[in-house]
Amino acid sequence: MRVLAVVLLAAACAEAAVASGGGGGSGELPEFREAPAFRNGAACAGAPTIHIAMTLDGTYLRGSLAGVLSVLRHAACPESIAFHFVASSTSPARRLAALRRALAAAFPTLPATVHRFDARLVRGKISSSVRRALDQPLNYARIYLADLLPRSVSRVLYLDSDLLVVDDVARLWATDLGPDAALAAPEYCHANFTSYFTDAFWRHPEYATVFANRTRVPCYFNTGVMVIDLDRWRAGGYTAKLEYWMEVQKQEARIYELGSLPPFLLVFAGEVKAVEHRWNQHGLGGDNVAGQCRELHPGPVSLLHWSGKGKPWLRLDAGRPCPLDALWAPYDLLRRRGARDDLLAAVA
Repeated sequence: MRVLAVVLLAAACAEAAVASGGGGGSGELPEFREAPAFRNGAACAGAPTIHIAMTLDGTYLRGSLAGVLSVLRHAACPESIAFHFVASSTSPARRLAALRRALAAAFPTLPATVHRFDARLVRGKISSSVRRALDQPLNYARIYLADLLPRSVSRVLYLDSDLLVVDDVARLWATDLGPDAALAAPEYCHANFTSYFTDAFWRHPEYATVFANRTRVPCYFNTGVMVIDLDRWRAGGYTAKLEYWMEVQKQEARIYELGSLPPFLLVFAGEVKAVEHRWNQHGLGGDNVAGQCRELHPGPVSLLHWSGKGKPWLRLDAGRPCPLDALWAPYDLLRRRGARDDLLAAVA
């Protein structure tokens, strides 16, 4: 019980930091080491640019940098990857500058753009969920990528900040979305889909009919890894469709409990282009309450995702890591007093 209490206390402190803008108002952040430089080979001539979007804030910065390192480490053409980081408009200028410096210190030559997300777009639409971190405006920024990114970007790969890519991300990027799909992601049709919505939703005479005419049976998918066709998203008006369900939740009835996920299920479930499960071995952070240790799902692994309450950096710092957290540790760029930078040779 004492071990669990330590881990839960660390997680609670992190979530409180998110709510306050990511760990104090001074703008100070931990120091990070410079990652190894990864270069394109001759075979990368003419390789397409892969656009990746991630959020950027003080609390999850450590996870974001580890995720970027993992992408570059395993990419055949790392210099052909452009990163788009989304930061909250409520971050003070000093904090944003500190985030930029940390990013530049870790990846001096990384092609990256920081986009400001206007938190006012969702503040009146967010209702409380089972975990405080899920209620933060930046958690909803993925809904607005089609507006945040330039029109010249027609496709983007969205990645959460608590994952590692251990395969060439170009394979995921190349997913064929077919003639109509706007979104591709691993689906988990064994999950109890009805549990993602409240009894009030299923009892309502109209709400549940949203799934009636879907192309396939609606299944759960995790929104931490998505390939998005931004042109189709814009043409389909999907941002407004997601906002509609957020407004229903806020103004009419409490129809779900899990932050930004249920609106995605309401709009896309049954219309998602399925991706191999290897591209989102999710749930490694446990559930949304205790964040207990979990094992990998059966099958090959291309992406490890610590979704859930337990984050590997918190558990490692507490001295009580889960077994799989050891896979995350070599990608941690946090500079520790007395540590040698050549420790990064493990992933170089």
